[in-house]
Amino acid sequence: MTFVARHALWSDEQKDAAQRMRRIVEEKNLEVIRLAFPDQHGILRGKTIIAAEAIASLESGCSITTTMLAKDTSHRTVFPVFTSGGGFGMKEMEGAADVLMVADPTTFRVLPWAPTTGWVLCDLHFNDGRPVPFATRGLYRKVLDELAGRGHDFVAGLEVEFHIFKLDDPHMRAEDAGQPGTPPSVSLLSHGYQYLTEQRFDQMEPVLEILRRDVVALGLPLRSVEVEFGPSQCEFTFAPRKGLEPADNMVLFRSAVKQIARRHGYHATFMCRPKLPNLFASGWHLHQSIVSRTSGENQFMAQAGGEPLSAFGRAYLAGLLDHARASAVFTTPTINGYKRYRSYSLAPDRAIWGRDNRGVMIRVLGAAGDAATRLENRIGEPAANPYLYMASQILSGLDGVDRKLDPGPSADTPYETKAPLLPKSLRDAVAALKEDPFFREKFGAEFVDYYTHIKNAEIDRFLAEVTDWEHREYFEMF
Repeated sequence: MTFVARHALWSDEQKDAAQRMRRIVEEKNLEVIRLAFPDQHGILRGKTIIAAEAIASLESGCSITTTMLAKDTSHRTVFPVFTSGGGFGMKEMEGAADVLMVADPTTFRVLPWAPTTGWVLCDLHFNDGRPVPFATRGLYRKVLDELAGRGHDFVAGLEVEFHIFKLDDPHMRAEDAGQPGTPPSVSLLSHGYQYLTEQRFDQMEPVLEILRRDVVALGLPLRSVEVEFGPSQCEFTFAPRKGLEPADNMVLFRSAVKQIARRHGYHATFMCRPKLPNLFASGWHLHQSIVSRTSGENQFMAQAGGEPLSAFGRAYLAGLLDHARASAVFTTPTINGYKRYRSYSLAPDRAIWGRDNRGVMIRVLGAAGDAATRLENRIGEPAANPYLYMASQILSGLDGVDRKLDPGPSADTPYETKAPLLPKSLRDAVAALKEDPFFREKFGAEFVDYYTHIKNAEIDRFLAEVTDWEHREYFEMF
């Protein structure tokens, strides 16, 4: 009996998808298959296996070291993996032991830019079949299951800003290697501050068209391609999808864009605010709603009257606001991301909502009888792990529903309305998470301690560096 069968890891839909996957691999004469899993940062890691071998072992799983889960954003291992419990307090994680990547065949694709290559997302399991508790896709699935138990599905649409540059020098000399290495030198594809002008779009169209073709060929539900406010900045938006799919789409989209751009001599980055003159910060706005599993009806939709949301929607919105500070480490997980929260910008700086107002954290879009009623949370950065971002939204919203919270009135002056301020730094965000027992209960103390340990390791490395600001400020003065 195979590992998948022994532990009943696949649904009927996944079993059918596995049959289709085998057939496509044979029909298209695929040569290799990339087995990938999203790590704690939402970055894809994994192995490339000869296609015949990958198919033969599809239900047996593929081993991968647990140290993949022990790394910060510099890819440094920040847990003492060779001590008792491996720094995780778990015998199974000791000594850089292996876990198994188990493919989710419903995610299988052929990569358009590498036509003999298949790609499939995987979940991580211990040898006894248990899911690895630090794997964020599995964590998100548990949250979706809790929501399903209430008779609901989560629906999310993606609105993602990022930068694309011409790659001038990749800095591939040996002395440029490091942890992290020297970032590439780049130049602009367009000047900024001409938001949505056709002229600027046409300047960027050659690379945007390359990306568009392959993103559509991947089967991602692309809706629009736009030039954004800043130099060399653009935005791709995606149609709403249910459950795991929008999070899976986000990790595939980011990885695809970076790979395709690099192959054509460009550098794409989802870093929030690159340190280049005149650049504008990028955000990731998450459009979300809750629908009934039986009727498909939007639970946020008001039935009548002048309110933009149902009572359920108002309480869900209040939950998002109530937990905004504690969930910021999931929506904005990098040190750089907090440079975006500025007053009188198109980014929020406090936990408030408004009706179709782009200065608030949560923009309410909809009206009585409007089936497209939704909440647009503008808090996130495009580098966020989508599984944690979306899971934190669902849990926060449901808590608002359970406690029948009231979001208060719409804020018409978003940067003057009295409301809790969002964290000013990643350190503030980590502290806010630790002070809120809610996520500790919902995600589990084990996961919260794990994740904050990684974030604190990044913060400590940052604080140990001497910055340009310090050198300018003190080198001459003292």
